[in-house]
This record gives sequence, structure tokens and C-alpha cells, in this order.
Amino acid sequence: MPKPAEIRQQVASELHRRARLAVPAFAAGVLYLLSSIIISSTLNGAPTVGLLQGLAPAFSGVSEPPVSPRAGEVKFISHHASPLVVGSLLAAVAIGVLTLILLLLLDGARFRRPETWPHARLLVLVGGIGFAVVSVAHQIVSSIETHNFATSSDHSISAVEQALTKGAANQLVQYLSLFSGLALAAGMIVTAMAAQRVGLLPRWMGILGIFTGLLLFFPIGGAEFQIVPAFWLVMMGLLLMGRWPGGDPPAWESGEARPWPSAAQQRAERQAAAQPAAVAAGAAAPGAANGVAEPVQPSRSQKRRQRRKGRGGRSR
Repeated sequence: MPKPAEIRQQVASELHRRARLAVPAFAAGVLYLLSSIIISSTLNGAPTVGLLQGLAPAFSGVSEPPVSPRAGEVKFISHHASPLVVGSLLAAVAIGVLTLILLLLLDGARFRRPETWPHARLLVLVGGIGFAVVSVAHQIVSSIETHNFATSSDHSISAVEQALTKGAANQLVQYLSLFSGLALAAGMIVTAMAAQRVGLLPRWMGILGIFTGLLLFFPIGGAEFQIVPAFWLVMMGLLLMGRWPGGDPPAWESGEARPWPSAAQQRAERQAAAQPAAVAAGAAAPGAANGVAEPVQPSRSQKRRQRRKGRGGRSR
């Protein structure tokens, strides 16, 4: 159990780190979204090769055509290398800020709950730094390989595969991207769960953080879904600024684990708070102070029956 002095020191350190990361977190969300827009809009203009176009040389009896049907795609990537590299640089900056945010959340979660998995920090560091560097390296390697293809006279199918996937440099960055992306996704999922468990993140932000980790590794839903990591970073910027709606989660100020209440717990708390108000309203009703119950007023139907009985009695 941490001592009060250790808790105060931890809270002060977290406030300092939050102040330094608040604006970068907000900006990182914007940069990540801008990166996705630049890369997706650039690649959407690339010529596509349909199934029939790809099989056309085989149908005509040519097994190794001198010009591959995908040669235009490779030349397009070569001619548009600059926006692709710029987009990857913006994404790398956003990933770097994301790594710092995850380290802050993970350190806070481990202080409040020491049994949090200790190796998550290594995953976040290796995955975050590696994924940011490899994302830029991948675009640089791609621009070099496609430029070599565009300036050469060999535009065969094997040359296309060499430029896009089968080159030694391409395969190296693909493997590094796979391992670093997996490490970052696992580190972010563990961090989001730990931060939610101790109350540093609201429940829905923890769930969204887990989904963001999956999107960083698996491009589920295409470029449109990349708005989710951008949104998570922007909301983290608001939280770190202290502008969260309803105030900071209590765990930040207390330095202790204060799990965010579930929806069922919140309903129970509202019902418990409403019961004393109902009792007080009943005690304040007229006649309750002297113990005399108020007379019950008859309904309209009862009044009609009483009037009929009265008229019947007078007729007799």
C-alpha cells in the first residue's frame, strides 16, 4: 500500500506529464486522421487491374508477357511517392505521441494496481517506436523500388512482384511491421484494460482503446475506420487537459484505484439517492407532522352514487 507522501508525489508527477501531453495528444488525433486521408485519397487514384485483365495474357497464350497488367499501378505509386511518404510521417508522429500516452496510463495503472502485467511497458515501447519507424521506412522502400521499376526497361510480372512485395527490403520491412504492429496492439489492449480497471479511463474509453489497438494492427473496415484511433487520441487530449465532461475520473486525483461504476451501479446509486428524497417528501406532507392522516377524497363515481342514494331517501 503506497504511503500518503508517495501518492502525492505520483499525482504531482502525473499532473506534470498530463500538462505536457494534452495538446500533443489532441494534435496527434488530427495528424492521424490527416495521414489516413492523404494516403487513402492518393491510393484511390491508382489504376486497378480486374480479374479478366490480369488473366488476359494467359488467355492469349502468353505465360510471361513483357509488360505486366500491373505495371501502371507500380508507375503510379512511383509518381505519387511524396504524398505517401508525407502521410506516413504524419502517422509516425501520431504513433509516437500515442506511445507516450500509453506509458502514462500504464505507469498510473501499475501504481494503483501493482499486479498489472509488468511486460506491457516493453510491448508499448518496442511496438510504438518500431511501428512508427517502420511505417516511414516502408513508404521509403516502396518509393525506391517502384522508382527503380519505372526507370527500368523490365516491366514483367516478376519485376512488378519484386517492386511491390518480393524484394529483400520489402520483405524485411513487412516482417518488422508485422512484429512491431502486433506488439503495439497487444500493449495498447493491455494498457486500456488496466487503465479502465483502476478508473483512469471511463469504461467506454477503455473499450474504444481496445478497439483502437486492434485497428492499428488489423485495418478492419478500410481507411474509414481509421477515424476511431484519431477520435480516441482527441478525447485523450481533452481528458489530459482536464476538460473531461463531468470532471476528471476520481482515480487521477486520489492516486488510488477508483474503478468507474458500471451502468447498473450508477442506476443503483441514483435509486439510493432518490429514496431519502421520497421519504422526506412524505414526511413534509400535510398532517404528517401531527400523525393525522389526511381524509381520502371520494372519487367522482362515488360522489354520483351518494347523490343517487340521497335522492332515493328523500322520495320515500
